[in-house]
Amino acid sequence: MELLSDELVNYLERTCEPEPELLKKINRETHLKVLKPKMLSGHYQGRVLSMISKLIAPRRILEIGTYTGYATLCLAEGLTPDGEIHTIDVNAELEQIIKNNVQQSDVYSKVKFYLGDAIKIIPKLNEDWDLVFIDADKANNAAYYDLVIDKVRPGGLILTDNVLWYGKVLNDATRDKDTTIIHQFNNKVANDPRVEKLILPVRDGIFVIRKN
Repeated sequence: MELLSDELVNYLERTCEPEPELLKKINRETHLKVLKPKMLSGHYQGRVLSMISKLIAPRRILEIGTYTGYATLCLAEGLTPDGEIHTIDVNAELEQIIKNNVQQSDVYSKVKFYLGDAIKIIPKLNEDWDLVFIDADKANNAAYYDLVIDKVRPGGLILTDNVLWYGKVLNDATRDKDTTIIHQFNNKVANDPRVEKLILPVRDGIFVIRKN
């Protein structure tokens, strides 16, 4: 099920900050040229990510799952002047699209892109993270969380996307494999005493997790 009606989504978009022109272009071209365009964060969720990033002014951001770079650029809006966003995607077919999109932005020099398996790449990144955005294959949400939690500074955030899974997490009787994995991850976070947490019902649900 859709969490919000189209009418309400339109209202939210009209009453938040406008979508920057480059992001409009990426949004449009992703829907025209790339498979599964619903994976793109889009206008309203993008402004949410931008706002959260600006509120904490991160110096180092890790993004797991780049897709076409839309959320990457939203998150980068809050970076400090010496900040960087490190972003990982496994899909080689998207590499040139990502690079083309990022190169058009004024934060190009702050974006460090890695192509490959995030589970193998993350341990090689010698950074402490102020903000982590997990938006890749849902089966590995828990693995990504475990890999980054000790490298997130106290007060830093982990954001995890798609944690409501179109409302499927509500139905115990008909949970499929993917929904079960997401539900188990949500319970894992809910019971982790190292963090404060809440789910924002934004689009498909964003888990906001603050390290103590």
